[in-house]
Amino acid sequence: MKKSLSLIIATFVFFCHSAFAQQGVQKENFAKADYSNASVSIKFFDRTMYYPGSAEDNPIFVHVTIKNKGPETLRFKLADDRAFSADFSAFTVKNTRLEQTDALTRKRTTNQTVYFREISLETGEEYSFVENAKNFLKFDEPSVYYLELIFYPELYKSKYLSLKSNRLTLEVRPTPSAASSSFIPVAAGTAEILQPEQISPDKVVERTIVARQKTLWDQYFLYIDLEEMLKSDPLRRAKYAASSAEDCEKMINDYKAALMSDTIEKDIVAIPERFEIKRTNYSQTEGTVTVIEWFKYKNFYEKKEYIYYVRQRDGIWRIYGYGVNNLGTE
Repeated sequence: MKKSLSLIIATFVFFCHSAFAQQGVQKENFAKADYSNASVSIKFFDRTMYYPGSAEDNPIFVHVTIKNKGPETLRFKLADDRAFSADFSAFTVKNTRLEQTDALTRKRTTNQTVYFREISLETGEEYSFVENAKNFLKFDEPSVYYLELIFYPELYKSKYLSLKSNRLTLEVRPTPSAASSSFIPVAAGTAEILQPEQISPDKVVERTIVARQKTLWDQYFLYIDLEEMLKSDPLRRAKYAASSAEDCEKMINDYKAALMSDTIEKDIVAIPERFEIKRTNYSQTEGTVTVIEWFKYKNFYEKKEYIYYVRQRDGIWRIYGYGVNNLGTE
């Protein structure tokens, strides 16, 4: 009996030793991966006004760059869903750490297949992408935060391999009150953004331009049909038509981010010093609004004629396209 018990114990110890040995080999293999010559840096993608609220209404887009500073090829994995490749951390001036979003926690604790790509960077090469920090962290209160990113070159499940970025100072301001935007539909008291109203095409254009003048992006996009604007370019339209629903949503978000960063279609996001609505023509479903806009430079004004194309669906008019004519200077 004692001999059998000793054999069982010895067998159990052997299997335990084997299991720990396998884990040790796995960690040792990961440890061999050299990321000492990799750097991760972040900067704000749009540098606009940030407020508490949802990731869709007032995103905090951050531009992430991974660079190979060494003499050898740098290889790492990058998940299609960046939640499995990166983490944002934010601290208040009192060193209080922000909580992660519930959606991020659910995503990481649910069994699912994580799709990723192998990225190779030669010496001096960089790889960049843009992420919304509000998809990772709860920015519920106005404050000054210190924001940084942690990148996992072997994905989130191998968290002991990580690269930390530089730190940014992020100011989240109180939500604008109703008094600060008299032309913009916000709910009194709570400053909650209302749903689009059934207003005329000229009022739609007026509110959109005023929102841009005040750098209120969530309200600026309230009456803009981003999907139709995106599809105005033939190449984007073809790619959009061939994409899945998830990829289409990402394309729209990327297009919105590019507009906010003033990297594409600069005419539509340009900020006029003043404007005057000249003509409004519309039928039951389609219309145009012609606006003269003045853009201030150091010694002169540039004058342009904008034609906004609007379409009505379910009683709501939205801008789906535009044209611009230069009218000289004053």
